Amino acid sequence: MTTESAARPRRLEPAQYARALSEIVRLSARTSPLAVTMKIVGSIVAAALPLVTTFFAALTTTALADAYAGTDGAGNRAIVYVIITAVLGLFMVAFNSIDRYIQRSMQYKVGAKVSDMMFERFLSLEFWRYDDKDTVDLFDRAKRFSEAYPRVLDRLATIFTQVVSVILSVVTLFFVSWWIALIVLVAILPSVYLQFKLSRAQIAHWNSHIEVRRRRGMIERGMLQPQYISELRVYGMVRHLLGLRRELRDEDEKRRMEFEKTYIPKQLLGDGLQAAAEVTALVWVVRQIVLHTQPVGQFVLVQQVVSRALSSANGLVDSLSSIDEDLANLFDYEAFMALPVRGERERQLAAAPETIAVEDVTFRYTGSDVDVLKGVSLTIHRGRHVAIVGENGAGKSTLVKIIVGLYAPTTGAVRLDGVDLQDLDVNSWHEQLAVLQQDYLKYDFATALENIQYGDINDPPSRERALAAAHDAEAKEFLEKLPRGIDSYLSNWMEEKGSRKRGTQLSGGQWQRLALARNFYRAAPVVIMDEPTSAIDALAEAHIFRRLFADRSRTIIAISHRLATIEKADVIYMLADGVVAEQGTHGELVALRGRYYTMFEAQLSDRDREQDTDVDDSPERPAPEPTVAAGDAE
Repeated sequence: MTTESAARPRRLEPAQYARALSEIVRLSARTSPLAVTMKIVGSIVAAALPLVTTFFAALTTTALADAYAGTDGAGNRAIVYVIITAVLGLFMVAFNSIDRYIQRSMQYKVGAKVSDMMFERFLSLEFWRYDDKDTVDLFDRAKRFSEAYPRVLDRLATIFTQVVSVILSVVTLFFVSWWIALIVLVAILPSVYLQFKLSRAQIAHWNSHIEVRRRRGMIERGMLQPQYISELRVYGMVRHLLGLRRELRDEDEKRRMEFEKTYIPKQLLGDGLQAAAEVTALVWVVRQIVLHTQPVGQFVLVQQVVSRALSSANGLVDSLSSIDEDLANLFDYEAFMALPVRGERERQLAAAPETIAVEDVTFRYTGSDVDVLKGVSLTIHRGRHVAIVGENGAGKSTLVKIIVGLYAPTTGAVRLDGVDLQDLDVNSWHEQLAVLQQDYLKYDFATALENIQYGDINDPPSRERALAAAHDAEAKEFLEKLPRGIDSYLSNWMEEKGSRKRGTQLSGGQWQRLALARNFYRAAPVVIMDEPTSAIDALAEAHIFRRLFADRSRTIIAISHRLATIEKADVIYMLADGVVAEQGTHGELVALRGRYYTMFEAQLSDRDREQDTDVDDSPERPAPEPTVAAGDAE
């Protein structure tokens, strides 16, 4: 199935309808059996009680007519029927109040259960699936179902009520006159069929023009994002997008109106059949009353029951049509929940490994025919400081994700002390890691302190550890200047506890220092950093890495394009075109004058000029000898 066809809502066959509905009932009953029982009872009561009330209303009308005619005891009977009707109404009100409470409880329980299962499954998938468009599309459709689940349950109860109401109405009419019941039934069936076809056609029309509404929705969402408004205004895009939004809205409405106009004759035919059935029933009952073969109250009974039968039938069509897409998405939900997750391995990693060996690793992303890594091999010993460098797209971040265990190599292996990472419980490996990626998380719903403490949630939170980590990440100084210091919220959409004072916004560099602090707070024996200081000024970066590289108890793997970050590493691996093109210390690779030197030549030249300037400005040192250009030396 292609992604395009999978994205279209499917028409369900009757057997699929039945299975979808039974699956919803089964899951709901397992989550909240009392509420489901009440839902069934409530649906029956909602269908039957109006008919019972109508019956007593008819008896009241007959008794009043008899009392007006002077029949003995008729007035007392009318009062009794009025009291019964009032009691039934009171019962219905009380029952609805209790039912609403129970149904809201059930909606919460069932909705929360389905949502929890969705989140747990999504966050447990094999990592490659987050790059797979088909998986993401399937998740989006399944998520729509999970979010609509409480609504589906209500619609299901409404459908059940409407079916019971139609059946009871026709049965009631049968006891009045079997042929009137037959006329109403004959009017209902073709009318319902026409209404159902119209509803299906409307859904198909809606889905055939979904791109127009999607485009309009994307424009509306974009214009309402505060971070986009400045560019929209500067580039004069506000009026342009408002006009485009208006055009798309009008186009969609025009198409809808033109489509509905073509169905007016069919809709009138269905409505005409129903009106004819209702008029026939009423004319018949009026004649019977005039001929004294039916009591006066039968007019009220027939009129109300026929009206209820027709309205319930029409409501049934609307409910079935509106639930179509939600039920179709149920199968997407089931398919998503059936996706495999990474299985737990029994073998645990007890401590940080002495060696991390990448052995002839090749990797290709799902759906691609290009190898990102091609036979990469390297060994990292405990306590060593390693840097991985290369141009954008060389495979650095992919290699790190393979070492972390997020991706499995297409071929080759990552071995920890000789054991294949795929044979280990990956969670035990993650416990040894502190990883700072380029797309690090910003917990803007939390305080600065909590942002740091989220680095290690297994141990009780420590304020002292957090302050020490902030100091090591060069974050302590700016955190102390926040309105409530390290206890400040980091979004101006949040308010400080116990006050109306809003939180604060951080710059990109400040957020990166905070993420580094979270990394340091974890105090893991293996530290992996992917562009850890890209938004941090050079002085702060120098202080951070001076402390970091002074710690020989940790194994450090760093990816960076900054020379100051990597030059102190024990060994540097230069990736190019998915292979290790060069390796060695900074001095060795500069002397080699290969890819590494070419990549960092500009930074090396800038550093040489800065050093020359420092020497020229110092009166205590002799003037430097004239230097020979690199090209002349060769």
